[in-house]
Amino acid sequence: MTDYTTVSIPKELAERVEETIDGTSFQSTSDLVRFLLRSIVIQHQKQGQLTEAEFEEITEQLRGLGYLE
Repeated sequence: MTDYTTVSIPKELAERVEETIDGTSFQSTSDLVRFLLRSIVIQHQKQGQLTEAEFEEITEQLRGLGYLE
């Protein structure tokens, strides 16, 4: 059995995420967040270390999704 933890995000962001995932294969905000975090971790593990440009690209993607301001 997998243990879980809770991550808090502003309600406004959660609403934007819900709108974003509408019509996609993501069933919930948690699904999307898990996907994004796994993607970042996998990319980091494959390369050993993120370059500054890769970090900035990920940051911009997260900002575009409303996770960062």
